[in-house]
Order: sequence, then structure tokens, then C-alpha cells
Amino acid sequence: MQEGSSMSRLLTAGVALGLALSAAGVAPARADSDEAFFRKVSGQWSGPGEIVAGKYKGTKFVCNFAGNQSRKSVGVALEGSCRVGLFSQPMRAEVVRAGSSYRGAFQDGAAGKGLDIVSGDVSGNRMIVGLDRKQLKGAMIARLDGDDQLAVTISVTVASQLVPVIGMSLKREGGSRQSALTD
Repeated sequence: MQEGSSMSRLLTAGVALGLALSAAGVAPARADSDEAFFRKVSGQWSGPGEIVAGKYKGTKFVCNFAGNQSRKSVGVALEGSCRVGLFSQPMRAEVVRAGSSYRGAFQDGAAGKGLDIVSGDVSGNRMIVGLDRKQLKGAMIARLDGDDQLAVTISVTVASQLVPVIGMSLKREGGSRQSALTD
């Protein structure tokens, strides 16, 4: 089951990059806008994704996540799973403020089978983070489109260039809907 294990690691890395949240060197004035972004990310999310480069190019998957604002500090915890065919992989990420920066890990961090969150920036409805796991260096861009759409692009560094490898389009479950009923 080597191929399944590799696929699981690739999905783990991709979702980690897609969901890990951090911001390095955040000034207090930015803390409120960062907290607003994390508040908007809280809730139930689901949607499709696809591996767009590499050995598993064309592989499609579906993810479901619950995001909760951190009670400890400015940040968020996301928990759920991603499914490829019959196989499902549990996913967990948490990021909280640590001094003037953010620290976080996906799954059990780079010391285990996950990833460390090493840098990042939150600006309005967009977050860019850098991730690290041994020789794997990468970046993720997450962009909120309104309150109910979250587009995620994950890239890895290959020969000093960022190459997109995973894309996801998540929708908020139970998002803001208007009833067709009238008084």
C-alpha cells in the first residue's frame, strides 16, 4: 500500500498548507484584522480539491472541516477529514499567537508526519503562509470570497520557483441563505 501511503502524505501536506494559518511579526494594530479573518474562517467548510501537478496530477478529493476560533489566543483550530475514493484521512491544524508572531502545526508537526507553520501574513480576506517539513518548502494562499467561499492554492518550491500543486474550493456549510418564505 505504498502508493496509498504516498497519496495520504501528499494530501496531508496539501491540506496542511491549505489550512495552516499564521502571521509573523504582527503588530498590535493588525491583531484585530487578523482576528477578524480567523473569525470568518470559523465554521463548517466542505468542498472539492484537486492535485494539479506531480505524480498524482488529476487526483480529486473532497474535504470537510470545522473551524473554531482559538480560546487561548488569536488563532484558529481546524479539524476534519479529506476523502479520496473510499479512503479518508483525518486532518487537524492549529495556529495561535505566540508573542508578536504565530506558531502552528498541522497534524503532529514536522517532527512527526505533519508540517510546521513558519511564516505568514494576513491581509484583509487573504492569508499567505510559508510551511516547512525537512526539505519540503512551500506556500499557501487562502482567499475568502464573501463569507461563504474559500479558495486555497498550495504551492511547493521546485528549483527556486513556487509551483502550484493543489487547489481547493471550499464552501461554508449552512452559510448565509435567504428563505424563500415570506410573511
